[in-house]
Amino acid sequence: MAKSILIIDDSASMRQVVAMTLNNAGYDTVEACDGEDALGKLDGRKFHLMICDVNMPRLDGLGFVRAVKDNPQYKFTPIVMLTTEAGDDKKAQGQAVGARAWVVKPFQPPQLLAAVAKLALP
Repeated sequence: MAKSILIIDDSASMRQVVAMTLNNAGYDTVEACDGEDALGKLDGRKFHLMICDVNMPRLDGLGFVRAVKDNPQYKFTPIVMLTTEAGDDKKAQGQAVGARAWVVKPFQPPQLLAAVAKLALP
């Protein structure tokens, strides 16, 4: 059974590129358009990893990570931030709330796949 990854990004084209990269590498993907949408997808199904943008409407990426870490069923699921934010301040904030890795857009597929392979739960 393929590992399942939740992709959270307000850009449909970015979700499509990330999903295509992961699907071509053998992962199953579920997409969400922002943090609120993503929380609605945390309905008991198993996710091996989550990939989340930082800057989104309704609920941003850092708020989403906080909410996930407060959810007993998902609090140990690793989260990779995939964002245009490259500053050390934002990275520190991400690490503080529980993000496990930080990948800056535009990304190279091998870079993203390496982070996914390293962090996706068994």
